[in-house]
Amino acid sequence: MARPPSDRVSNRVAFHPFQLARRGALAFRIIAATFTLLALSFFRLQMLEHHEYELKSESNRLRPLSLVAPRGLILDRRGQVIAENVPGYSVSLLAANVQALEGMIAQLAAVLPLDSEQVRRVIHRYRAAPYEPALVVKDASFALVSELEERRSTIPGLVIQTEPKRFYPDSTAVAHLVGYVGEVTEQELAGAFHHRRLGAIIGKTGLERMYEDTLGGSDGVRFVEVDAYGRVVREEGAQALASVEGDTIRTTIDLDLQRFIASIYPKQYRGAMIAMDPRSGAILALYSNPAYNPNDFVGGVPAQLWQQLTTDPARPLLNRAISTRYPPASTFKLATALLGLRHGLVNAGSHMPVPCRGGLQIGNRYFRCWKTAGHGSLDLIGAVAASCDVYFYQLGLRLTVANMARGGTRDGFGAPTGIDLPNEITSLYPSGPEYYDRVYGRNNWTNTYAANLAIGQGENAQTLINMVRFFAALGNGGHVPTPYIVRERRPPPPPIELEDSLFLALRRALIAVVEQGTARGSRLAQIRFAGKTGTAQNPHGEDHGWFIGFAPADDPRIVVGGIFEFGLHGTRVAPYVARAIEHYLTGVSDTTGRLDLSPLRMPVDTVSPSTPLDSGDTTR
Repeated sequence: MARPPSDRVSNRVAFHPFQLARRGALAFRIIAATFTLLALSFFRLQMLEHHEYELKSESNRLRPLSLVAPRGLILDRRGQVIAENVPGYSVSLLAANVQALEGMIAQLAAVLPLDSEQVRRVIHRYRAAPYEPALVVKDASFALVSELEERRSTIPGLVIQTEPKRFYPDSTAVAHLVGYVGEVTEQELAGAFHHRRLGAIIGKTGLERMYEDTLGGSDGVRFVEVDAYGRVVREEGAQALASVEGDTIRTTIDLDLQRFIASIYPKQYRGAMIAMDPRSGAILALYSNPAYNPNDFVGGVPAQLWQQLTTDPARPLLNRAISTRYPPASTFKLATALLGLRHGLVNAGSHMPVPCRGGLQIGNRYFRCWKTAGHGSLDLIGAVAASCDVYFYQLGLRLTVANMARGGTRDGFGAPTGIDLPNEITSLYPSGPEYYDRVYGRNNWTNTYAANLAIGQGENAQTLINMVRFFAALGNGGHVPTPYIVRERRPPPPPIELEDSLFLALRRALIAVVEQGTARGSRLAQIRFAGKTGTAQNPHGEDHGWFIGFAPADDPRIVVGGIFEFGLHGTRVAPYVARAIEHYLTGVSDTTGRLDLSPLRMPVDTVSPSTPLDSGDTTR
């Protein structure tokens, strides 16, 4: 049934004209407010925050590519190149996300297969800096770059850059001297290298590390334009900031001598050899054996090679010139003689009460001399020349442990030299009787410990660099130089206190070693030089051999020290030191000639036996 017309009318909503106007005005205000807010928002975005959003837009569109700064050159004293830069290539990937990066790595596999560890490192680099290219290969070969260029269209995020690559022309000959470079680690970024970027190349050891602030330079940056998927679409997105090359450093090294020493050093012996100017402390050569090739570290050392180097029992990464201690053996007898002369206990012609008959009974222990038949009665010059242990046992007992320890400490045997290379270790030497009290307990040691100290054994372990510095002081009259390769890191220590005539006595004793004593087989035809052999007892195998010498004997211009691990005797080391000296002074190395030996002139004795002596505890 149809509704009545009155019912239909009652269901309609009746609006008063005033209500319609009010609602229209409200709607207008809402629309006006909305447009006003939109206008203000546009004003804020376009005017007030324009630069911020422009930067975000540019950051999404432009990606930075680092321009690696060439490292400064490292030169020898004459300007010959020790470390330089050559052209190299790096391969990186720009990706929008990790999944895209993994896809690119898979595309590279046909040309550049990566193992799981290498893939992990690439992804780690990306996550650490997602807006920068993730480095894949730091030192790519030209052949690899050529193949990748052919596939560039299929891998839009591929970035190939020309970068300077470190190169060491003399490779193993300069390894422990110059060190090597490598990628900065996260630990280094959190510490001393916080100002460097992830992936930066820094010096890791040697001069490269010591002078990183000078050699490193300042990296630049250029930008490439990418699309929404991170693919490179244009390589001129913005103006580049040029890199600044590192500064060149000129060293004191004589590269010809460095090469010569590396060529003659017998590779069957671990050890080291150092050449120094005794007048200034300038290092002329520094070689450690076995060595490594620093070029292998450029662009990242392969994991297999790193494993080989770090597990090799010969420890080729160890710089034995400054980072290994050895008993100084008979080379230390010169320090004992110096202390005896300083305290007035002996002079150049002094004999000991007990002649050498192959050994000496001290308390309930028999101390042997290296020559079982004995040397008989010798004066100080003869005892140094023959390296008689019995003579120095007795001199050590006269000095006492207290004077041996304190005197040796004062002369620098328990301190680092301060050479400008990283990882120098401190030589070990007792500072006084309190050392023995601490180690052995009070009343649990006796003065017989001085006998071992006197011949360079016992609680006495020295680095090669420290012993070379001591012999430099013997040769120059007491000035103790600070060894350096580029510049001195610290002022020289106080000079060794001894009268000039007594230094002359010690120098004549060292000449006698070469002309009449244990090193007479290494005499040179044209040069008179002085030196001392040493044979260090080694509880782990055959004895170590030492020899340190300087020349010309009367006015030294070079001091050379060598250590051969398991070399048995110092007489094995002496010929190599002699050849290095001769090569430096004459440019040749013929050791077949012999000197026409003239009578040895002994200095006049000017020592007063009444010089006061610190007696210490005479019961020990």
